[in-house]
Amino acid sequence: MFKGITLRKLEIFLSYMQNRNIAQTAEALDISKVSVHRTLHALEEDLRCALFIHQGRSLFPLDSASVLEEQSTLLLEQFERCIHLTRAASNDKISKLKIGMLYSLSIETVPKLIMGLKQRRPNLDVELLMASNQKLLGLLNTQMVDAILISTPESYDTARFETLPIFDDEIYLATPVDFPANTKTPIDLAQYRDQKFISLTEGFATFNGFQEAFKIAGFKPNIVMQVQDIFSLMSLVSSNMGCGLLPGRMRGLFSDKVKLLTLETRFQMKQHIALIFPRNSEHNLLPLIAECRMYARGYNKKSV
Repeated sequence: MFKGITLRKLEIFLSYMQNRNIAQTAEALDISKVSVHRTLHALEEDLRCALFIHQGRSLFPLDSASVLEEQSTLLLEQFERCIHLTRAASNDKISKLKIGMLYSLSIETVPKLIMGLKQRRPNLDVELLMASNQKLLGLLNTQMVDAILISTPESYDTARFETLPIFDDEIYLATPVDFPANTKTPIDLAQYRDQKFISLTEGFATFNGFQEAFKIAGFKPNIVMQVQDIFSLMSLVSSNMGCGLLPGRMRGLFSDKVKLLTLETRFQMKQHIALIFPRNSEHNLLPLIAECRMYARGYNKKSV
């Protein structure tokens, strides 16, 4: 389909759109004026639509030409990026990766990613650093890590950093397994005004969701303790210290002592887990990016 459209034709077309003059386009590309004219005409035939109107010897672009100009520019930029990344991958220079990650991703996600990385690059040295969302973003900003696996923040420098979505995770109410058996689901948090709660400290993605959920519930929760990692939170919940809000990926931990209960629709929220990395370092991270994409595909198939 559209076999007649080539990158060369698009380059000539873009040069004409910039110069708006066949003679100047021919001179800029070191080709004949006839070649320029034939290329523009051939593109119209290939696309089966008009791109220009003729007024004397001049060609004036239609709206269709403007659309083709915009999209062709993007296409050629992507093509150049494709070549650059392919060449970079063949160099295989990187020997060490520093990856920042959320504590909760150490249960399943990161081990699978590391296994895949080691199969691709057996000699690759991987260093992991666990911290909160906020701290991980700071480490990435100061180039202390090469990439981070976090819950996508509401605001960060998207012009500087690329984001690769991996999976979405629901937030649940975590209670001790022997919590009153008559608990009805989905859970209305407004009915938990008298309960004790444990939360993560500020800076963690789950902390932000915790604050928002109770704002909707209309009361300030009785927080008896704040902790610096999600494993401590689960341990305290399992010890009947209080309830908490946790992402579904923690379900397999303390499953005999902690249960995760679905929240009512108005309290439901998701964490969007993603790989975030500097755009100018993409060529060094190709093995990690490839593994994250494979994990995302497998996760989505499992969720269907």
